[in-house]
Amino acid sequence: MEGGGAPAPCVPRLMRFALGGKRVATMGINLNPFTWWTGASWGTILYGLRGKTQVGEDSLGNTYWEGGKDTNGNPRRWVIYAGANDTSRVPPEWFSWLHHQIEAAPDRSLPAPRTWEKPPVPNLTGTALAYRPQGALEKGGHRAAATGDYEAWSPEG
Repeated sequence: MEGGGAPAPCVPRLMRFALGGKRVATMGINLNPFTWWTGASWGTILYGLRGKTQVGEDSLGNTYWEGGKDTNGNPRRWVIYAGANDTSRVPPEWFSWLHHQIEAAPDRSLPAPRTWEKPPVPNLTGTALAYRPQGALEKGGHRAAATGDYEAWSPEG
């Protein structure tokens, strides 16, 4: 450690060997071989990324890979998430690349972001920051009274 900061992240030697010496962001690598929802499994690291090309990394630390061909002859593209696997954490420019809307990596094929553009926000559903409309139970359950122009339907006529 230099300067008293945190140690630089490194990929264990076995993983570097399996990837042909390539460096991988360790935040997205899960050391549990049986789960995939909190990061890449050992199977992905040892077999899925061997011989593949890391194309880039986004501002969230997700890494993007390309290699092989799909059934239509297009190159396969995928993301290794830095943290929980949540598709809403893929920025729009990398979404375009993953879905073959642009050919080259976004930093080479797209113009620079405009000053008025806001950064993408992950899906906040299920968190304390999720949108809650007036009248939602989480906001106290009180809604504005009906204005008088509403009449409930009744089957009697």
